[in-house]
Amino acid sequence: MNRQGTIVRTVTGTLVVGAFLLSACTATISPNRSSKVRQVPDEVVNLAALGQDLSTARLLPEDGCYWYEHRGRVETTLLPLRSARGNPICVAKKT
Repeated sequence: MNRQGTIVRTVTGTLVVGAFLLSACTATISPNRSSKVRQVPDEVVNLAALGQDLSTARLLPEDGCYWYEHRGRVETTLLPLRSARGNPICVAKKT
């Protein structure tokens, strides 16, 4: 085999492998963040930081704050729903 044939096969192989690896890079983006969320008000949805499962969010009467279920590998845990600044999202207490 000549040198030119080896180069063509190497480049072709590299392109095939590169295309295969890039095909795995896809992003799933929800067009409307509030479309799945029905339990919490729109104001809470707009305040909540990304990366929290708003479909499981709920207001707990014990503390007046919103909590969501974080599903880990081992267990599901309730975590406080936080704003983009990291503060818990709670309702004002009536006096």
